Amino acid sequence: MVIGVALVDVVAGPGVGFLPVLSLGPALAAISRRPLPTALIGMLALACGVLLAIYDDLASSRRGVIALSAIAGVTVAGVIASVARRRRERELANFRAIAEAAQQIRLRPVPRNIPPVDMAVRCVSAAALARIGGDLYEAISAGGGVRLIIGDVLGKGLPAARTAAVVLGAFREAAYDATDLPQVAARIEASLQHQEAAEEFVTAVLAQVSADGDKAEILNCGHPPPLLIRDGEVTALTPPEAGLPLGLASLSPQPREACAVPLKSGDRLLFYTDGISEARDKQGTFYPIERSGALLGLADLGLALDMLVEDVIGHVGHALQDDAAILLIGCQRQPPEYG
Repeated sequence: MVIGVALVDVVAGPGVGFLPVLSLGPALAAISRRPLPTALIGMLALACGVLLAIYDDLASSRRGVIALSAIAGVTVAGVIASVARRRRERELANFRAIAEAAQQIRLRPVPRNIPPVDMAVRCVSAAALARIGGDLYEAISAGGGVRLIIGDVLGKGLPAARTAAVVLGAFREAAYDATDLPQVAARIEASLQHQEAAEEFVTAVLAQVSADGDKAEILNCGHPPPLLIRDGEVTALTPPEAGLPLGLASLSPQPREACAVPLKSGDRLLFYTDGISEARDKQGTFYPIERSGALLGLADLGLALDMLVEDVIGHVGHALQDDAAILLIGCQRQPPEYG
């Protein structure tokens, strides 16, 4: 740009006054370059400015002195801005690294197989940088089968992350010895009552697949319903009665009840947070997740989730504005044992 402006000034002559435009070089360099390259580009612009001022016979005029002073001033300001920008970039990189580490500690990778199911999980980060979300998931082998949870904390940032950690800690403890899913939910409720952010609540789905893989129990606590994918058909497992989110059980006198879902070999169960179900395109249309049976029926569970994520982002047209977690399990019924 500096060389181009210099050539235009030579062609146009001294009457046009392109000399101050040379300050655009160091100004734009400060946006993307480090301090030293910014200073060098500013020195190049200033050197070109001096030569052009001599060529245009403006070196001793007030107009020439003002133009050269403007280039020098923009160069100094650009170097200072570049130093500040680099400092902010390093701080943001540190914040993002800390946020990612905290997420990885809180959300441990789930095994690819917990008999009698195979599983895959994907987390999609929102467009906001260095943000710790409240999405949570976990799967644990218990009683020969598998128990899992997926949920979303109301709110964002550290308070939501703290609440999610409480929920996950309570689930990991209760999943091994609780007699049923309502008792697991009650244990989580008790843990939530003792945390500081008492105003926050958690929508969640708790599920367990029996040891022989022929049945799943679903306990929905105010969360988007999981989907059953069977022979390419997608069915939302909506509970008979809407359940209250975790943390609000005291508002209803009715105890929580899980519903049973019979399973066949080859069935898939998809659990997800509202970052998927509430993803909208430019017209405000929600992503039609019930039409994703072809994607979710792929043999590779991880590839199925990758394709689903790409389809959601394609529907929205840009990066998601809310964090999303999706967990897909494939049911492989165990063959009977003969003695």
